[in-house]
Amino acid sequence: MNTESGDDVTAASAPEAPAGGRERTRQRLVEAAAELLAREGRDAVTTRAVAAAAGVQAPAIYRFFGDRDGLLEAVAEYGHAAFLAAKRVDPAPGDPVEDLRAGWDLAVEFGLTNPALYALMYGDPARRTGSAAFRAGMRILEGRVHRLAASGLLRVGERLAATLIHATARGAVLTWLSLPADRRDPGLLTAMRESMVTAVTNEKPAVREPGPAGAARALRAALPEQTTLSPAEQQLLGEWLDRLAADG
Repeated sequence: MNTESGDDVTAASAPEAPAGGRERTRQRLVEAAAELLAREGRDAVTTRAVAAAAGVQAPAIYRFFGDRDGLLEAVAEYGHAAFLAAKRVDPAPGDPVEDLRAGWDLAVEFGLTNPALYALMYGDPARRTGSAAFRAGMRILEGRVHRLAASGLLRVGERLAATLIHATARGAVLTWLSLPADRRDPGLLTAMRESMVTAVTNEKPAVREPGPAGAARALRAALPEQTTLSPAEQQLLGEWLDRLAADG
């Protein structure tokens, strides 16, 4: 168990609260930790300080989270949920490329507005990102990518595109936060976003360009919605389209 110096506590003993009360106590602890993180930084998030801020006894943290690392994991999940709540989804954007830009800008804005929380969420490559909120956020990104593909605007495969978009937003925020204030040039963020757009999209429908790769990606994106082919035919056509798209 990971404890700080001076925290002589165990996970012992108080009677269990009803389930609803337990969940409210847990949420209060997570919110108190997130507020301390934002206000004073990661080192301020000790079990004793969080318990005091939440108005509970320190052993409660060990019952809910195991140790301080477990509490920080819960705060990271809280951050993913907050980011998910901030996302705006247009199921039929007039311009899928501008929709991509807007989504990227929103991700970067969240990181710059919540620097300590974002660094906790994404600063450690070993930190797990498997929470339900993170997966839901990635599905929103994958939906944007799929609309690009269906419009013939995607330069690369959908999985690679989603990874590139996520990686560039994450890298942009963490790089910005690592820079001294006098070196934080907004042009860096714009340049990284536009480099991502150039790498991922054609900025005009790929089906208007020579070669089969763009057309294959557009047809591949629409394939799950068709009902004419049998499942075996659909699978075979999907394999062919994947090979054509990869050749591009």
